[in-house]
Amino acid sequence: MTSSYAYLTTAEVADYLRLKERKVYDLVKQGQIPCTKVTGKLLFPRQSIDLWLMNHLEGDQPPDKRLPCVLAGSQDPLLEWAVRESGSNLALLCHGSGDGVRRLLTDEAMLAGLHMIDFERGSYNQPQDLGLGGVRDLVLIHWAKRRQGLLLAQGNPLGITALGDLVRERPRIVCRQPEAGAERLLHYLLRREGIDYRQLNPISHPALGEDDLALAISQDEAEVGLGVEAAARRHGLHFLPLHTERFDLALRRRSYFEPPIQRLLAFAQGKRCQARAHAMGGYDVSEMGAIAYNA
Repeated sequence: MTSSYAYLTTAEVADYLRLKERKVYDLVKQGQIPCTKVTGKLLFPRQSIDLWLMNHLEGDQPPDKRLPCVLAGSQDPLLEWAVRESGSNLALLCHGSGDGVRRLLTDEAMLAGLHMIDFERGSYNQPQDLGLGGVRDLVLIHWAKRRQGLLLAQGNPLGITALGDLVRERPRIVCRQPEAGAERLLHYLLRREGIDYRQLNPISHPALGEDDLALAISQDEAEVGLGVEAAARRHGLHFLPLHTERFDLALRRRSYFEPPIQRLLAFAQGKRCQARAHAMGGYDVSEMGAIAYNA
């Protein structure tokens, strides 16, 4: 009987796949099956084995077309750092969650970072809500939980302590582009508090990323904006926490086994990445790398 542990031994994975152990060793030697070696012993991540098996289903073979090594979607400070430090060779094209979904659907990206909240349930990154329900080889990998809140000038000179102050005090607010997950979250939070978005005092141009939003505040183009704690810390801004959200990576099943993705995920499980997340602040990475959805 196959073990219920997250990692399988060679004998257990052979039993799970109905193969002889010798065949499993052959697949390992050929680099065809995901595995890791710990103290000289082969171990097989159960979730990766399930993905590998689904990727080899008869009639579900991926096309020969190779996807570009591009990470699209939402910007995340920890993810950007991990992409660089892991040597993944992924190019960053982060213009918001909605743009990431579109590029994933049109095969313009291998991977997309998403944090789209559902207005009714408050859940995150539901494939049907994202327009990804028809993607039969869709996989969502959990990256992190992140603290979102109001970014304000150092010392919070306006004394803002709640969303209602955005209406009472009418500070200049820098918003995000309409397709961004943070903009959707702002609408969700305002709706929950019974605040009309039209009562806000936005500046004329949206910020296209976390750093752009933080810079707009630090350079006095705006006085407040909704963003992640890590961006506030990086730019020396005051942070008022409001919400904890889920940030996931969306990709096609065949892309999971591509070297850029495997390098990124392997690095993410290491101590350096975990330590960096702690130092940046506002992250919970206890589930990083877990498969959140497998079509």
